[in-house]
Amino acid sequence: MRRILLVALTTVLVVAGCTQETGDEGGKRPAKVDGIPTSAGTHKQKLDVGTVGHREFLLHVPPKVADGEWKDGRPADPPALVIALHGGLANMSKMEDLTGFDELSDEHGFLVAYPDGFMTTWNAGACCGPAKIGDIDDVGFLTKLIDTITDAGLADSRRVYVTGFSNGAGMAYRMACEKPDRVAAIGVVEGALVTECDPGRPVSAMIFHGTADRNVPYHGGGNRDLNDRRPFPPVSEAVEFWRRLAGLPEPRQKVRAPDARTECASTGKGGQGVAVTFCKINGGTHEWPDEATPMLWDFFAAHPRST
Repeated sequence: MRRILLVALTTVLVVAGCTQETGDEGGKRPAKVDGIPTSAGTHKQKLDVGTVGHREFLLHVPPKVADGEWKDGRPADPPALVIALHGGLANMSKMEDLTGFDELSDEHGFLVAYPDGFMTTWNAGACCGPAKIGDIDDVGFLTKLIDTITDAGLADSRRVYVTGFSNGAGMAYRMACEKPDRVAAIGVVEGALVTECDPGRPVSAMIFHGTADRNVPYHGGGNRDLNDRRPFPPVSEAVEFWRRLAGLPEPRQKVRAPDARTECASTGKGGQGVAVTFCKINGGTHEWPDEATPMLWDFFAAHPRST
């Protein structure tokens, strides 16, 4: 009798475990969707990109999504997705710590993905390091990351935003240049537009740059890479490019910033709901400013892709 009870109990536990892993019917949250964890917290994930090895990223799921309303194994109201790209010689964990997006994610209920570059770098076009030298397909990697999450129904494809710092900021530009159908808006912090850019549609952009940045000089200059002595273009060229692409006026509408040294101005929204905001950080160096994260999220939330 005791043996029968043990067998029965084991069977119940196995069935329960399988049910939790593959997903419950109705409004219950499955443990995973297409292999992606759905519980609250930060999860380390691997992504097969069709090359030797794999790529990795961290995915932060806020309690508001994990504990929110689910329908047919998916969030009833798919959240926004922010892709945050680290700078050169950094990694996904450092970007998570640097930006503080997790706290905002938990407050507002959006997903955050922190991908890892190739040997701590991104192929942003004319920069940088091993990723550029190896001609790594980072656009393909990030596109597959976005599609994996949105195709699983875990994020809203109209509210995908890419932000980055330094080399990662250059990669954000490249994503907007080559995949404007995937990206609603970008957030650029201390980066330069160093890739050929001919998008088929405009993309909203918020750009932060310090006037005392010596790595990526505000007025242009320096070297794009160790083996590329061409100077970085001034940040003004990127601002002009994105606002002219969308047929927008010069950014003259003042935007309030919490730091007194930061001066922000916006073009306002154009006919497609696209806008460009530029934040000049007087005396700012090559760093992620404290005010950038909350301001970027406010900008992203206000600029979903129209179609």
